[in-house]
Amino acid sequence: MLSATRGRLASALWASRLTRRCLHATRPRSSAGQGGRTGQPPSAFDPALLDFLVCPLSKKPLRYEASTNELINEELGIAYPIIDGIPNMIPQAARMTHQNKKPGETKQQ
Repeated sequence: MLSATRGRLASALWASRLTRRCLHATRPRSSAGQGGRTGQPPSAFDPALLDFLVCPLSKKPLRYEASTNELINEELGIAYPIIDGIPNMIPQAARMTHQNKKPGETKQQ
């Protein structure tokens, strides 16, 4: 009985090593300046995610700004950064865009 258990354990261990080796060999290799298979950087944000993502504070839709690589909440005037293709939706990580002032509004003293 012990030899059968040992055999199954050895077989599972060998399979997991083989799987890791195969997965490691098939991962796309990223190098600086080279795009992925689609011609985009490997860590590009997928705009299709905007159908599912909302601001965690206001629960309103977000807008993707490609020039700054951020998700913008127009209503609150905040921008969430996108790092390595992953939006950082933590409110403390967001920056103020100062776009929450109404047109024509001036600072009164």
